[in-house]
Amino acid sequence: MRPGTPPVYPPTMRSLGWRAPEWVAVGVLGLVAVIGSAAALHAAAGPSTGATPAKKAGTVAAAGAGAGVPAGAPVAEAPALAPRVEAGQLPPLARRLPERPLVLETDPDAVYGGDLRMLVGTLKDTKLFFIYGYARLVRFDQSYRIVPDIAERVDVTDGGRTFTFHLRKGHRWSDGAPFTSEDFRYWWEHVANNGDLSGGSPPPILLVNGEAPKVTYPDPWTVRYHWSKPNNLFLNDQAGAYPTTLYRPAHYLRQFHQDFTDPEKLKQLAKKERRRNWANLHNSRDAMYTMDNPDLPTLQPWKPTTAPPAQVFVAERNPYFHRVDQRGRQLPYIDRLVMVLADRSVIPVKASTGEADLQARYLAFDQITFLKKNAARAGYHVSLWSTASSASVCLYPNLTTTDPVMRTLLRDRRLRQALSLAIDRDEINKILFFGMGIIGQNTVLRSPSTQEDPRMAYARYDPEEANRLLDEMGLTARDAKGYRRRPDGQRLDIIVETSGESTQESDVLELVQDTWAKVGIELIIRPSQLEVFRRRVTDGEAVMSVSHSDLFGLPTPDMSPYELAPVSGVALQWSQWGVYFETKGKSGEAPPPAAQRLAHLYDRWLRSGDRAERTHIWGEMLDINAEEVFTIGIIGGTLQPVVVKNGLRGVPEHGVYAWDPGAHFGLYSPDTFYWEHGHR
Repeated sequence: MRPGTPPVYPPTMRSLGWRAPEWVAVGVLGLVAVIGSAAALHAAAGPSTGATPAKKAGTVAAAGAGAGVPAGAPVAEAPALAPRVEAGQLPPLARRLPERPLVLETDPDAVYGGDLRMLVGTLKDTKLFFIYGYARLVRFDQSYRIVPDIAERVDVTDGGRTFTFHLRKGHRWSDGAPFTSEDFRYWWEHVANNGDLSGGSPPPILLVNGEAPKVTYPDPWTVRYHWSKPNNLFLNDQAGAYPTTLYRPAHYLRQFHQDFTDPEKLKQLAKKERRRNWANLHNSRDAMYTMDNPDLPTLQPWKPTTAPPAQVFVAERNPYFHRVDQRGRQLPYIDRLVMVLADRSVIPVKASTGEADLQARYLAFDQITFLKKNAARAGYHVSLWSTASSASVCLYPNLTTTDPVMRTLLRDRRLRQALSLAIDRDEINKILFFGMGIIGQNTVLRSPSTQEDPRMAYARYDPEEANRLLDEMGLTARDAKGYRRRPDGQRLDIIVETSGESTQESDVLELVQDTWAKVGIELIIRPSQLEVFRRRVTDGEAVMSVSHSDLFGLPTPDMSPYELAPVSGVALQWSQWGVYFETKGKSGEAPPPAAQRLAHLYDRWLRSGDRAERTHIWGEMLDINAEEVFTIGIIGGTLQPVVVKNGLRGVPEHGVYAWDPGAHFGLYSPDTFYWEHGHR
């Protein structure tokens, strides 16, 4: 996509007043190194990034969003709810909506009705009701701007130190109880800061250098959070797939809380339900994310009606949902979400026989041919969405390994550069990914700054240059089989550990094994189990590992560059440097200058109230990572098969299937999906 080109939207949800982001003018790189038909797929899936300037300075607002139902457009009742209204069991729609509902412009041909079936592989997948529903205080739109959703608007003032959420007057929980600032007060004062429920400390995302916010409630529809320093992570977290939910249905949960209910009564209730104490009882009822308590009121588009354990989980439309279409019709269009439990290993087969209406979870890239072969017979089609993954397969040199010889070698960036140059990514892409991946380093698919594309830094296949760098390091001695020797005389073999969960990773490693051997490096593959794999990396026992990257490939300057800095003790490439940052030097290892610079830049990003400065910080961090090759990306932007039942409308042909930002399908508002004839 060219800079300044409006993003491609699905036919049922168009942009509400899209404007080219202001920073597009300084240049945004398009997707790079795309091969063959992948070019169109990634271009369509990758909307331009950035945040549209708010209507007034410091206000998060979207054009048209929250402006109320258009004048003259009567509100319209979903047919499934009409009998309950007629029977007096529900108020009419006009009394169930907020005064100013969120208006989404949708397909004018959309109709109500029907169920949407999905296949799930575990009881914990009830959380998909929350993830796919994607109702948040603020959310990402398809340009990755943060826009209002549950909140009518958010005022950001004091250089990012104060956030004021203005709620929608008249908004109600799914059971009809008012949704007000008291629900925020309940969570903050009685849950987040309660030692029995939350350990007595708020979630880390709400702490800025250890400081908790001052939270005030000016009126029933206003909540304000204030820190003495900027909190640049706050709104991104609120728009996330798994946000820190700042509110709870106080009217429901108070009955399980010792501050509001007789302790003896709670003790007896906990005993009856086989809970250790009142706190355990409360937490089991407080299932905002897992959505496995059908009694808990929700603000999501569908409310669960099934308690686990079960084989089939159902969620029915929320009669008080706060979104409507441009004609005043309350969303969602589809009456029920139905999730059917199945062995995850057979979900691809079940999807291929038409047992799912919409399915991406538990489907993999290497199943595309199989899924397409059965599509016509089973009455579905297969869309290919970008994963926006910076690296679907990535090598992680363990720069804090306890092996003293390999630690010294791996910390010499010439070795990391040489290992990268000795990988034939084009061959891997063609053989394993049908030429549809994006080759290159573990970095962004499109840069949020102005520097040149970092993806191809040391990423071309150049065994001659790789040999030169290795010789320059003094690794010239070889054994009888032609492998180089380490300084201690042993063969220079590199054991790459895997979690044992991906045959794709093993297939890639076998091809890397061949090209590394040509420059005198032996690659040994060691499969493991996930828990063992993680422990060996963080303990320094592993020398190198392979995994996917969590770096989102289409960032904006307002998204955190967390993955680019040594600030996490669980990072595969520099765990002990991350521990040093997390503990402020009390444990772990002090990183070398280049990594220290990254940590410093990340800290600056956290404290910066200036978007231009955050853009510059992103650029410098990308540059440092490109030159240092702290990780060795191989292939990114791989495609995700999405099975869509014929007749299901509103699902984009080309989308981005990403966890965060995006919440997988959530970014595309499943409440706007509909059946062409009102049913499957």
